[in-house]
Amino acid sequence: MFGISHLGWVHTLGSLPAIPAAVYMFARHGRIVPRSTAGAIYFVSMLIGAISVFLIAHQAVSYGLAAATLVFLLAGYGAGRLPAARRAANYVETVFLTITAFLLMVPTVSETLRRVPDGHPFVTDLKSPLLLGFQAGLFVMLIGGLIIQIMYLRRQGKALRA
Repeated sequence: MFGISHLGWVHTLGSLPAIPAAVYMFARHGRIVPRSTAGAIYFVSMLIGAISVFLIAHQAVSYGLAAATLVFLLAGYGAGRLPAARRAANYVETVFLTITAFLLMVPTVSETLRRVPDGHPFVTDLKSPLLLGFQAGLFVMLIGGLIIQIMYLRRQGKALRA
């Protein structure tokens, strides 16, 4: 079904829980919160997805996205463990983990549009205006989201100092 191999299904189903976990955390906290149950689900799902890409990818860009996702994911989850720079760690954590959500959604949207509906996908070419429009929309959401998150963290920091 959908031209996905058995290992592809492991990748897809393993990484799928990261999407609702991220949506929940963005809606509830305005960012991905690593030290929460949803944050743990996100971390494990993202690890499964990013690592399994190396076993199923057919394009060089996929390896680059997977490697970048792993770097941002590990750095984002590790930033909160640096007690010396706690305030800066919140910014690093927020920015890096938001980028991982973006790196998750770009191939998710691409693969979905290229496989659904089964046999007659919405997109057959990577340069399709529909696909490029969705990717541009994701990028705009990333930039807008990061600006809002940083402003929120700044206001939160000022409130704590006051």
